Amino acid sequence: MTGSAGIPYGSGVAGGSGVPPRGRGRRRRLLRRLGLGLVLLVLAGAAAGWWLYAKLDGNITEDTSAEAELRRYERERPARFGAGAQNILLIGSDSRSGTANSRYGQDEGTQRSDTTILLHLPADRGSATAVSIPRDLMTEVPSCLKPDGTRTGERFAQFNWAFQWGGAACTIRTVERLTGIRIDHHMVVDFGGFKRMVDAVGGVEVCLKRPVVDEEAHLRLPAGRQLLQGEQALGFVRARYGLGDGSDTERMERQQQFLGSLVEKVKSNGVLLNPARLYPLLDAATSSVTTDPGLASLRGLYELVRGVRDIPTDQVKFLTVPRRPYAADPNRDELVEPDAARLFQQLRMDQPLTITTGEPDPQVLPEPDPEPDPEPRTGSPSPVREGAGPATATGPAAASREPSPTRSGSPVGVTPVPTFTGTTAAAAGCR
Repeated sequence: MTGSAGIPYGSGVAGGSGVPPRGRGRRRRLLRRLGLGLVLLVLAGAAAGWWLYAKLDGNITEDTSAEAELRRYERERPARFGAGAQNILLIGSDSRSGTANSRYGQDEGTQRSDTTILLHLPADRGSATAVSIPRDLMTEVPSCLKPDGTRTGERFAQFNWAFQWGGAACTIRTVERLTGIRIDHHMVVDFGGFKRMVDAVGGVEVCLKRPVVDEEAHLRLPAGRQLLQGEQALGFVRARYGLGDGSDTERMERQQQFLGSLVEKVKSNGVLLNPARLYPLLDAATSSVTTDPGLASLRGLYELVRGVRDIPTDQVKFLTVPRRPYAADPNRDELVEPDAARLFQQLRMDQPLTITTGEPDPQVLPEPDPEPDPEPRTGSPSPVREGAGPATATGPAAASREPSPTRSGSPVGVTPVPTFTGTTAAAAGCR
């Protein structure tokens, strides 16, 4: 069959395509359908991504009341030192409200800070230091706004009463008065949130030297290497009577070791590069925290995580503020000075410190230099009791007031880095 010019179809002569018009039409329709399908796929992916982002972002609870209370007392708060550094107060609440928390006791409408950790992130983000503050520490608690609108009087009391009396704002002001460190952000996590995060990463491994039985913490574990899921993990970090000597000091050390193992697990490829693990972790974390407005968004939390994700695990440090039994009541704690003051100064000025898992090396350390205080601060100084016996807490060795020409080869005039007893995320797991 030929065309009007006498050229057969499909001959390829005179620029012929070799494909009848009907074939070209089918190909074009196929390409259009493929293109439309790709567009729909991209739009569906974008919609799903936006839905996931909005869901995670909407999970976060913003603590506006604490923000307002802190603004009220802005003039008495410490100044910021160390540009670029951040100090974040992590508060574990022992609230019994809600179905996830009610099994741990009767809900009486109150809560205390079961765990409080001051997390310091230096400006260079080359390390992270988490300092546990004992809940039994006796300290000055300022006047705070109670949930019913009344205010407490300033008083010398057990540290974790601050959270019960005035929530996060009262705890932040108490920590700032105790340490002189400005708190930039805070997060509050309850029992249920902690369990969900542990379950989301597939459990956290610990090693037990002996079996554990603590009915109060709902915990029964055999000796040896254990992978703890949410419920068991919560019992492990809360137990006091079935592990060690029953002291809060050992409990804090156990919490630090557990958090170190958790950090190592989260930084592993098994979580960060596994969507099946990563999304549940993000969902659990965002739905479990109450934060200040600066962190109360997925973007705010992402910026925080991005700044610390590359910190080596051996530079993620855990320690407890230097403490010892309180002179008037051995069931309570007090600070060990000048060790605590030196620790607070290093963090406040964004200066380095070293962690050792054994006893601190003998060293000669100068007394902390006085710092300028641009704003007058109200309230009594942190409690320091003399004559309470030998210090049982961890901290740098006692300082000598005599000048020393060298220390470990350091030249005269070079201040050595203070050493404290603690652990790191790299050393926290089973070995």
